[in-house]
Amino acid sequence: MALLIAWVCVAVSIEKALGGQGDGGDPYSENITRILDKLLDGYDNRLRPGFGGAVTEVKTDIYVTSFGPVSDVEMEYTMDVFFRQTWTDERLKFGGPTEILRLNNLMVSKIWTPDTFFRNGKKSIAHNMTTPNKLFRIMQNGTILYTMRLTINADCPMRLVNFPMDGHACPLKFGSYAYPKSEIIYTWKKGPLHSVEVPQESSSLLQYDLIGQTVSSETIKSNTGEYVIMTVYFHLQRKMGYFMIQIYTPCIMTVILSQVSFWINKESVPARTVFGMLH
Repeated sequence: MALLIAWVCVAVSIEKALGGQGDGGDPYSENITRILDKLLDGYDNRLRPGFGGAVTEVKTDIYVTSFGPVSDVEMEYTMDVFFRQTWTDERLKFGGPTEILRLNNLMVSKIWTPDTFFRNGKKSIAHNMTTPNKLFRIMQNGTILYTMRLTINADCPMRLVNFPMDGHACPLKFGSYAYPKSEIIYTWKKGPLHSVEVPQESSSLLQYDLIGQTVSSETIKSNTGEYVIMTVYFHLQRKMGYFMIQIYTPCIMTVILSQVSFWINKESVPARTVFGMLH
């Protein structure tokens, strides 16, 4: 009888051990899941952080991965960027084993995000291959980092009176579509000098040199209120050497060759005919 009881105890122990392994339970993952469930419990993503109270500050910065092409005919330019936005949502504060929750794009639709749009954009594309190119992180103090990879086609007004020795400042303007400055304001996260990064290798324009960029902010008035607009100016200088080789040098050579016929003996009819055709 005692032997039978011993075998039963051993069998129960083995079953519990195997059952624990089969469940595949990960205490860390389960803890993070509970944190996320708690954050979203009762969360209303229709309301901005601090609704009815403090203004929501959205800090922005831009990393340009590719600049160009620039079209003189359409007066527009295209670029690929990582567009980053940072703000604080007190409702998403948490405590736990990790300081940062690194999440994928599925979380984006479940919380409030700024309704940022590009005012002078003609066409903007959010990349979705192989999945939506979005980075989303939540810090313990409720600070949120939201990054998107975008291709932006924007308007660039040009004055071509000094062509081909002209320069242009192509703007990129963005702000909130629906929230006035009494509810949302935008600021440059790293200050006016370092919030827009354009690595040298990201610009390979045929006709222009990208000589730098400057930023500014302004407030505009409309029928629905006052809105904060952030602007980046990309300063372009046309390459004179390109047009010297492609346009001016061929034209100068054509004019010179067309005058050679006057120096050829009048009896050399075939030669004079060939050069005369260049007039």
